[in-house]
Amino acid sequence: MASDILPEPPPELKRHSAHLASRIRAVIRDQGPMPFSRYMDMALYEPGLGYYSAGLHKLGKEGDFTTAPELGGLFAACMARQCAEIGEELGTFEILEVGAGTGRLAAAILGGMNPEGGPARYRILERSADLRAVQRETIAERVADGLERVEWLDQPPDRDWQGVLIANEVIDALAAERFEVHGGAVRQLCVRESGEGFNWATRPAPTVLETAVRNLESDLDKAFKHEYRSELHLQLAPWLSAITVRMTRGLALFVDYGYPRSEYYLHERSDGTLMCHYRHRAHADPFFWPGLQDITAWVDFTALAEAADACGLEVEGYTTQAMFLTGCGLEAVLQERAATADDGGLALGAEARQLLMPGMMGERFQVMGLGRGLERMPSGFSLVDLRFRL
Repeated sequence: MASDILPEPPPELKRHSAHLASRIRAVIRDQGPMPFSRYMDMALYEPGLGYYSAGLHKLGKEGDFTTAPELGGLFAACMARQCAEIGEELGTFEILEVGAGTGRLAAAILGGMNPEGGPARYRILERSADLRAVQRETIAERVADGLERVEWLDQPPDRDWQGVLIANEVIDALAAERFEVHGGAVRQLCVRESGEGFNWATRPAPTVLETAVRNLESDLDKAFKHEYRSELHLQLAPWLSAITVRMTRGLALFVDYGYPRSEYYLHERSDGTLMCHYRHRAHADPFFWPGLQDITAWVDFTALAEAADACGLEVEGYTTQAMFLTGCGLEAVLQERAATADDGGLALGAEARQLLMPGMMGERFQVMGLGRGLERMPSGFSLVDLRFRL
């Protein structure tokens, strides 16, 4: 049990979690076992109570996990170089960041790009009011005139625009359906009450979920074995359409941990990819203090490519984070910054290793670029092209 190995939350956070749990429990009592996708959505985004909707420390040393922009400035510098390249092709352009975390990536891109050649506007699509406040503070502190070019959105853009869309570790936090194959039948994994907490329940899968699972089996040319469990992001295509439909020209960049489909649904991965993060510890119990931990499911990049095709987007490239950053000029960025570093570049070297090493972020995180109306391959995908694996 996660409760046996994870740190105990303080009393005020326990009360916070109990409030969210009571709200989830009320839905279950009224409607019966809750599809895991709804539980995940409530645990992460319930207004005022969900993990991303309440005033909790989430990122960095004081939080539960660390993203690439939080390590330092290398990731953002490479991303800025890719944005600038797309901007050169488009002329006037904008940047739209989906789920901007603490705002460090936005601040670094805005501060690292020449204002004359930078984005006309930097827009942030953010569901969390708490994170918006953090982002505003971060940008104001790090970029003198940054806030003048930043706009926060409640909904995807409702007018045509061109430029770069950035979604770093976003898809993994979209509510995922969980399924189980039992005796050849597809069942939906749900959440039920269990004492003072929650536990798993199953029921026959709704038609849309059963069809999606059967399509997976057909595409993989194999049937899932008895008691195989995994995840599906059924709303991926509608979500992708919503955030890109008004992008007339440009590049949408998705950075996340995941696999192509043939590796995502391996027989050996028989309990899926569900993962939770609490105080920099990874575990697999989504029912541990709801609202106090991150819940994620890894990304099926083949599904993202299929969603792109349905949205009229081209898969411009698919590669590892290590190769993407290298293609964007990481070596040049390192040389430039090491020349002025107080420690001779030791901290930069440690940051680069975490971003690039296969056992860290280098290969676990992968990057897909979806384009519309572009004439050349973005540099980030010029070194290693993994589209054949999709």
